[in-house]
Amino acid sequence: MPYADIIGQEMRLDVLKRSLATGRTAHAYLFEGVEGCGKKKTAIAFLEAVFCGREEGCGTCSSCRRIASGNHPDLHIVEPDGDFIKIDQIRQLQKELSLRPFEAPRKGCIIDSADRLNQSSGNALLKTLEEPPGSALIFLITAHADAMLPTILSRCQRLHFPALSQKNVEDALVRMGQDPASARISASLAQGSLKRGIEICSEETVALRRNLLERIGSLSTNDINPLFTMAEELAGDREKILETIDLLTAYQRDVLLVQGGSREIVNLDLALEIEADAGRTSREKVLERIGSLFEARFAIKRNVHPRLALELLFMRLAD
Repeated sequence: MPYADIIGQEMRLDVLKRSLATGRTAHAYLFEGVEGCGKKKTAIAFLEAVFCGREEGCGTCSSCRRIASGNHPDLHIVEPDGDFIKIDQIRQLQKELSLRPFEAPRKGCIIDSADRLNQSSGNALLKTLEEPPGSALIFLITAHADAMLPTILSRCQRLHFPALSQKNVEDALVRMGQDPASARISASLAQGSLKRGIEICSEETVALRRNLLERIGSLSTNDINPLFTMAEELAGDREKILETIDLLTAYQRDVLLVQGGSREIVNLDLALEIEADAGRTSREKVLERIGSLFEARFAIKRNVHPRLALELLFMRLAD
């Protein structure tokens, strides 16, 4: 993967390129930043360069092709097995890293969603970070560094990957074949994540988003059964809850903008609905809704029971 394929992370790439050129690479890196901003791509591109023996992977040699296909014997990728990365996965990784490289100059390892190491697997990995195998390059990828053991964080060189700009995401979506209008809407809602922008662009996601907003708009405290049903449907997926809250916040923000006379809204395809909502809802009520959404997001991040948090949020929005 050429570095040119990684958008919006030029400063991080420069740091890594310099470390490779001077032979001062760390044994373990922690790449932190929002989901879908290029962290894993950067780790793979860097390992391609190391394995290829060049400033940048050539993309055509056997090593680069095998990394691209996920079949390189010296590259080990660890991902959550269910809800967590388990201790057996770390033990297997330790076994692999203890062996000499099969064909590359060094062993490479990427631990994706490293915040989902549980207590036992985290402590096991800590031993590897404290006494790293001489040839290993370890990359921990996370969107939630605050959920990781401080002892693990302290043993890695940390690189923060900022969220991508709206223009970065929009331009990338257009290059992928999305029409400019859909790309602009998706980029506005993506919150700096190309991965999320791609998901929002799908017809299914657009339909689900509209359906979600319609259901929220129809909630009433006079009939709380739909309210509880919706909370129950969403409660099992924490990331989905946060995405839902972000979508609702973006919508209410647009209502507030229209009330202030602006037309620079995110949800361009819902302009008529937003204008109608802006006309029938007081500014104070919109601000109250936005405050409730912020409180709910904070509660979910603090691991409050998700169903209870959603029920309270939906009652406030329905009031």
